[in-house]
Amino acid sequence: MFAIYKKEISSYFKTATGYIFLACALVISGFFFCMNTIMADKPTSDISSYFYIMVLLIVVLCPILTMRSFSEERKTKTEQLLLTSPVSIFSMVIGKFLSALTMFLIFLGITTIYYIPLFATVANGANSPNGAMLLGNMLALILVGMCFIAIGIFVSALTENMPAAYIITVAILLFLLLINAFNAYIGIEWIRVVLDWLSIYGRFNAFTHGIFDISALIYYLSITGVFLFLCERVFQMRRLG
Repeated sequence: MFAIYKKEISSYFKTATGYIFLACALVISGFFFCMNTIMADKPTSDISSYFYIMVLLIVVLCPILTMRSFSEERKTKTEQLLLTSPVSIFSMVIGKFLSALTMFLIFLGITTIYYIPLFATVANGANSPNGAMLLGNMLALILVGMCFIAIGIFVSALTENMPAAYIITVAILLFLLLINAFNAYIGIEWIRVVLDWLSIYGRFNAFTHGIFDISALIYYLSITGVFLFLCERVFQMRRLG
């Protein structure tokens, strides 16, 4: 697993993928952070709106990390080498997942620099930033990012076309993110309950208020586990077939 992880991490920086991801993510997130705090009409330390924008941002950015995970292996005909290597399929999937997650965590780690001017300047003329909210939002972004990466890796395992993997992943993530918006147009109670349960965005709210929601934690970990399991099943079937 470590060999796969190391290979994938290095490949992000041997190609343009890692640089494109970090550059786009940091420029866009930095812009929205400034617009929602320091450069707002009334400078504020309330960054809840920034984190909601961040969720939408990673819908677009996370598939950049995952679209090539297995699609490239199929396109370059190296997938069979992976399937016949002594590395287990589980280790292969987890290695690729952890490498993409590491890149995502690097991005989130760099964004913590944004909080320095927030505490140093904005807080002087506004209420002090809420530490619990900051931690809750960061934890929520990590959990949502894990889900998005697992879904993206699963989609990547289904096609050798990287642009298709990107577009399909974004479509699935948008659906899961905005699914509870359809509740207002559905009159059947049990369908509304199901849609609300599936919504990734709906479970984000508790963390943004600094509340640790154990049910949301279980949900995010479950979604991540399910899609990694499905990805592993795809390759088990290919190995047997």
